[in-house]
Amino acid sequence: MHDTSEHLASYADLLASGLPGTWTSSCHSPEDKDDLAELTDRIWDLDLVAESLATHPLRQAAVLTRTDSAQLAVLDRHDGQSGFLIAALAPSGLPDQAYGNVREPDGIAVTDDPFVSAEQVASDLLVRYDTALAHARHNGVGGVHPSQPDRVVMTWQPDGSVATAPVGDTAGAVLVANGFVQDQQSGTYRLNGDDTAAQARVLREIGPLLNELGIGISLRHPAARTAPGTAPAATPPSPAGTLGQASRAR
Repeated sequence: MHDTSEHLASYADLLASGLPGTWTSSCHSPEDKDDLAELTDRIWDLDLVAESLATHPLRQAAVLTRTDSAQLAVLDRHDGQSGFLIAALAPSGLPDQAYGNVREPDGIAVTDDPFVSAEQVASDLLVRYDTALAHARHNGVGGVHPSQPDRVVMTWQPDGSVATAPVGDTAGAVLVANGFVQDQQSGTYRLNGDDTAAQARVLREIGPLLNELGIGISLRHPAARTAPGTAPAATPPSPAGTLGQASRAR
């Protein structure tokens, strides 16, 4: 391989430090065959990265994880250029039908400069990834409206709780600090309604806190489970071989 594991790990650490929000990084070496196979299955891409994986199976990778459970994979390039491929990872806890009508946040190729790459990821891939995550979580968790980067949309649930899927981890940190509990698999946040007075107090208090961060808040009742966006229909994530075939067929 043209990049050593040490170089990949160092690059991933620096890339994580340059991204908005709080990210941690971990690396998988060639010995981690099961982990690499799982990563391959979760690559959320039908274009550049899928095509690369179809001919160059993963032999090492780094995973960046945001505090709201969003994840990115850093992979070697095999096109003769220096740098890496950055791909979004599909959440592991959502059913296949959650990805229907959601456009894949296809990955990007970046240079060997992690700080320049962080800017590119933040302005391009992360924007598309956060949008796709919100839509997939809406599809996968019944009745939870998708949020936007500048607005947290909360939905009343039949059991009296309030659920939301904020975009990014800034709003998520405020929610957790005020009693919301995050589902690590789906990425949604829930405030139970066992004590309605306490629930109402939390909802009143987090509004000003989010507003200080430039994030609005709205409460909605659950709607019918229809596609939340205008993206064209797409197949759910599937093994890299299938993804590569679909990519080449385009």
